Formats: sequence, C-alpha cells, structure tokens
Amino acid sequence: MTDSTVRLTTAKAIIKFLANQYVEVDGQEMRVCGGGFGIFGHGNVTCLGEALYDLRDALPLYRGQNEQGMGFAAAGYAKQWLRQRFMFCTASAGPGTTNLLTSAALAHANRLPMLMLCGDTFLTRLPDPVLQQLEHFNTPAVSVNDAFKSVSRYWDRITHPAQIIQSLPAALATMLDPADCGPAFIGLPQDVQGWAFDYPTSFFDKRVHHIRRQGPDPVEIAQAADLLKSAERPMIIAGGGVQYSRAVAELTEFAQTHNIPVVETIAGRANLLQEHKLNIGPIGVTGSDSANAIAAQADVVLSVGTRLQDFTTGSWTAFAKDAKIIGMNVARHDAIKHLSLPVVGDAKRCLAALGGAMATYKAPASWVEFAQTERAKWVAYTDQVTAPGNGPNSYAKIVRVVNDLCDPRDRIVAAAGGLPAEVTAHWQTKDIGTVDVEFGFSCMGYEVSGGWGARIAQFEREPDQDTIVFTGDGSYLLMNSDIYSSVLTGRKLIICLLDNGGFAVINKLQNNTGNESFNNLIADCPTVPHPFAVDFQAHAAAMGAHAETVSNPVEFGEAFMRAKAADKTSVIVMKVDAYEGWTDQGHTWWEVGTPHVTDNPSVAEKHQEIEAERVKQRKGV
Repeated sequence: MTDSTVRLTTAKAIIKFLANQYVEVDGQEMRVCGGGFGIFGHGNVTCLGEALYDLRDALPLYRGQNEQGMGFAAAGYAKQWLRQRFMFCTASAGPGTTNLLTSAALAHANRLPMLMLCGDTFLTRLPDPVLQQLEHFNTPAVSVNDAFKSVSRYWDRITHPAQIIQSLPAALATMLDPADCGPAFIGLPQDVQGWAFDYPTSFFDKRVHHIRRQGPDPVEIAQAADLLKSAERPMIIAGGGVQYSRAVAELTEFAQTHNIPVVETIAGRANLLQEHKLNIGPIGVTGSDSANAIAAQADVVLSVGTRLQDFTTGSWTAFAKDAKIIGMNVARHDAIKHLSLPVVGDAKRCLAALGGAMATYKAPASWVEFAQTERAKWVAYTDQVTAPGNGPNSYAKIVRVVNDLCDPRDRIVAAAGGLPAEVTAHWQTKDIGTVDVEFGFSCMGYEVSGGWGARIAQFEREPDQDTIVFTGDGSYLLMNSDIYSSVLTGRKLIICLLDNGGFAVINKLQNNTGNESFNNLIADCPTVPHPFAVDFQAHAAAMGAHAETVSNPVEFGEAFMRAKAADKTSVIVMKVDAYEGWTDQGHTWWEVGTPHVTDNPSVAEKHQEIEAERVKQRKGV
C-alpha cells in the first residue's frame, strides 16, 4: 500500500513534525517540545516564521531580546523538566545564529537538550555573497553554522527537503538519549526552507517517546558490589544525574539501607534534604569541610551521575590516593574516569541492582558517626557566617535570608562568579530538585535568562511557586534584558542583585595568587578615571520590573516578602563587600595556572604554596 503524501515546504514540515512529538512524563502525555524562543531576521522570518505562525498555539514562541539569552532560557527550561522536554531556538543567518554559540556550549557541557533551527546562506549560491555571509575563499561550502559542530551533540545542514525525514528523528533521539543528551543544531539555508516536497503523511503521525532506562551489566554490578562490600569507609557522591534519572528515592533508600554517607556535587545540590542524617554536605572547591573531610579518608567512593568536574574533585586532590572509585553513570565516558570501576546505566536501575547485590552490608557505625560529627561542625560554621549581624553585607548572608523565607518548592537559580560557591556551601535544601547552580560551563549571564526559562517550565507545573535568581552586578551588566522578557510574558522572577563593584570573585583569586587588584573591580580599572555606581534600581524599573534598593539583610528580607507578594518580576538590589564576608572554609585545592617565573615576590611565594599542594593530586586518565 502506497503511503499518502502531503506537499509542504521544508520549514512547515519541520514545525509540523515537532508539534506531533510527545513524551510521557509521570503518566501524562505532553509535547516533548514545549515551544521555542525566537528572534526573526531575513534568514528565518519568511519561511520558518510562516510555519511557526500556523502552529503558534501548539508550539508557543517566546520572543527573545538576545539569542544567547534565548539559549540560556532553553537550558533553564530543560533543567526544570529534568531533560524530559526541550525548547527550540530559532535565529537568523549571521550574527543572530553566532550569538547562540555560547549557550550551545553551555547546553553541551551540562548535557542538556536544546534544538537550534538557524538560518544559513543560500544553497544555490546564486545571490552570493549575501547579507551577513562570511566568505571562505577556498571552501565555499563553509558558513558560520559550521562553528556549531564543536558545541553540538548533533549537527546537520539541510540541503534537500527530503533530508529532514532522517535528520529530525535523529536530532530528537540525540536530545532524548540520557547517555548522549545535548544540543542539536540544524542549519536551514534560506532557499531550502521554502522548497517544497511531497512528504509521507505518516511522518507527521503522533508519536509518544519514552526516555530510555538502560539497565546495568550484571558483571559490572557484581564487581561494584564486591568492592563496596569490602569498604571500611565508603562514601557516595551524588551528582545532577541522580535527578535527571529521577532516582532520588533510590539513592536515599540505598544510602539508608547500607548506612553510607552522601555528599553532593554542585549540580547535585538538592538530592537530599538538609536534615537527612546521611547528608554530609557539598564536596569540592566550593564545598564543605565535612564532605571534604570524609572524601580525604574514604576508601571506596561510589560516584553516581556526575562527570567529576575539577570543582568536585579538587582537581583530583580531594580523595585519598589509594581510594577506589566506582563510576555509576549512564554515559560510558563519565563512568570510566580516573580508572573508575564502571557501572554503565541508568541510576535508578543501577542503584536498585547494586542494592540487591549488597546483601546486608552496612558501613561501620564509627565511620558514619565521624561523618555526622564533621557535618555538625560545618552547619555551626555556616550558621555563624550567615548570621545577619555578623560582619559586613555578604553573599552568604543573603543566601540564608532567602533560604529562610522561601517556600520549599521555590526554584533557586545561580551561575558563575562568587554566588555559586556561596549558594552551594550555605543553601539548606527544603525540597528535592529545587536548586539550579549552573557551574557545568560556569557561564556569566545565565542567571536572568536561565531563570526566565526555568520559570516558563515551572509555570507549566507549579504556577504558584517562585523562581528566585541570585546574580552579581557583573553578570547583571553582561545580560539583563530578559528582565524585560519576564515582564512581557508574565513569568515572574525574584532577582536578588548583589553589587560588589565588579568581578569581585576573580579579584579574590587574583589577590590569592599574589597579584595586585587589577581590572576586575571597577575601582581598580586603570582605564576608568572616574568610577561611578550603576543605578540598578532605575535600570530594572525601566524594563518594567518592580525594583528597590536595600542596605542590609533585614531590609532585604522585608523586600523579599514584598517580592513574593508581587504579581510581576521584582529586583532587589543590595551592595555587598568585595573583600570581606567570603566563605573561607570548606575549600579544596584547585589547580590554576600560576607563573613559574616572575619578578613579583608575592606571586612567587603564592606559586610555591599552591604547587606544594600538588603532592595530593591523583594521577589518572
């Protein structure tokens, strides 16, 4: 029987296909693509724009202010949906598309699904060179879209309408594959977008996708169980993959059954509640003394759903050199890092299988008591650091103010700079999966845009909860225009804007390596003869937000409650000290490149101090 066909342009076929792809989430079918973010230009408005208009109810299109911000918003959306749903971003040919490069890299580093539908030069080349085209004299087939090959998990350029019959399902499969998840890029030459083809109608049939749960290999489970049962000082590192696998319950049950202390990565914050007796705190460079204390003594480390970034491993100094690592991860690439014994598969299924093979094993009570004692010390320290009247205004104090006043299901968003460290160290989890600290790519500017995307996703499931954004003045000045987007779309944010006069955390690193303050704080820029403060309150108000400036943590708390009660985006501005009030405990060693030869005695001294710690560094692959 011959399949019937329908004649459509390439652009209309792409959008019609996307509108008919569904996913099952918690027993409910919904479109796997929640819509998109778009800025139109000559490279996408005439054809793709027409197609999106026709299906604007099925795939709502949010107008962005900057393409990079659109990509960040798509990443925030995907995180909120635990990678089960995604958004597309459409940009015009040329700078509109290249603006997406940074956000594509962020999605790639964080293993997040995002579909990019971007304009490209004309396939026929008849009108070349066209507006915004970069010409490569010896390779005419190359365009700026080729730059996305290094930051995409799937990349294609459509040179014939029929190609999308293969390309779109392949892109979708990549974005929904837990082991290969990441951004997909599809380049759309301006002429090809409008070309027509007789597509099989079956291509547009409704399809319901299911996120794959790969089971573990029995041999790997047996080997991991044998190793873990031999441990006298076992530890679990819980990463962001635990949440993506919806395996928090399995992780908690496994830890409780076998009495094994749990520490969290930055991406894994909010895997366990603050009061859980086996929650020993965050690990690593921005971690806690408690987590790092047990990491230094653990003999077997079960690493679940983490890529073991240097901020987790302390550049591989956080663990004892003879510690054995079990890498439980759906991605083989992550499971085998540093000669780990791999358990490749979905965390939910792997934890259940490993638990079944562990029999009655429990970690020694003395080990758990040591971990809990260290945890109690760390909690006492954070209570001291975050006390409102203790020292100058600081990030840490405001983190605690918000923590105390927010609802359990409110979502916290932070990225880059000093705030990720303070949020990671001091946030006391009230409910599972409520923290998004973007440190996979550590990308300034993610905060407001990623928060907007998270709020769009949150509004679809928990409209009465708030998305709370922590940002410094540096990130705010880099990218703030989605305050306007949040107001326009009615997706309220509460933005905590903490002004320390520049890039203070990098100034801190600069000073800690023996260098003088230079070009990080506005006051230390030699090309700035007359420094002045930005009126952030007026700026945010100009974009339609409610905005106010406060002078201390008590006033901040009062303003925060007004923001909670408000019906639109609120920005609360407070100055914090650039030098004092930083968390000065809980840090592991972190490898940064320091000068081996210098005329500066202070730099030379710090170099020697830093290099002396290298003796702790594990050597691996």
